[in-house]
Amino acid sequence: MEDSLLIVGTGALATFFAAKLATAGVDVTVLGTWREGLEALAKVGARIDNSAGISIRTINQPSECRNIKCALVLIKTWQTEQAGRQLQDCLAKDGLVVTLQNGLGSDETLARIIGRRRVARGVTTIGATLLEPGHVHLGGEGNVILDEQPRFSPIIEMLRIAKVPVEIVKDIQPYVWEKLIINVAINPLTGLLRVKNGELLRNPAAQVLMKRLVEEAVSVAKTHGIELPFVNPIKAAEEAARRSADNLSSMLQDLLRGSETEVDAINGAIVRLGDKYHLPVEFNRAICLLVKAMSVRGNILIA
Repeated sequence: MEDSLLIVGTGALATFFAAKLATAGVDVTVLGTWREGLEALAKVGARIDNSAGISIRTINQPSECRNIKCALVLIKTWQTEQAGRQLQDCLAKDGLVVTLQNGLGSDETLARIIGRRRVARGVTTIGATLLEPGHVHLGGEGNVILDEQPRFSPIIEMLRIAKVPVEIVKDIQPYVWEKLIINVAINPLTGLLRVKNGELLRNPAAQVLMKRLVEEAVSVAKTHGIELPFVNPIKAAEEAARRSADNLSSMLQDLLRGSETEVDAINGAIVRLGDKYHLPVEFNRAICLLVKAMSVRGNILIA
């Protein structure tokens, strides 16, 4: 097909989307900095579970791609500043960057660098675990949620051709917060306890912590003016853990390989807004500090 897509990132979700879209005939290029990931995608190909690999064009410099019309950002939140600078060099004047990143703030960071009109926010509930460079395990069903606006048409077409479920909504912010609240409950606890998502539901103490983390996050969301799309947020978090029971959360994957986590953009976002509105957020504050205490400069302290 004539349409092409730049994927920024080489991790689990970037590999998943590269495999799905390239297999469907989309002209995919992956921009990243992880040498092993780039080499695997190019030489062995992007693979999902037992599927055959499909070779992906990979680059590590924005100078290798110019006048990009559509880019999908699938990196860790702490990498966003660097990605924005790279996209500034290769994005067309009328190009669109869609971020599906976790937490809060990535779209604002990108917009500050490349301009608000060229940045759009989406959400994905797809869970994937990186087994090795270029090879992912799909850990649960999910979809992509996007705003109802004409400029999304090219990427929506690509996703639908690739048979990736897409939901179109009038306002993306409630869904950004829905995912944030679920991540607030699941990601740090699975990381700290070193368990798959479903194990949280078998641990009474973990369930109490999930409840407290969610309650604080919901209080912040309501004060922030967000109308959440679920009736019972705690049940929603538990159901998300149940649906993705076999998945290793992204924060657990980060801690296991000694990488920096996204806790600042997830639980840390709740703490910052909670402090702004003078709301009690002590469970999220403590969890945030515990996750940070697990790693120093990206190195695991306790195996």
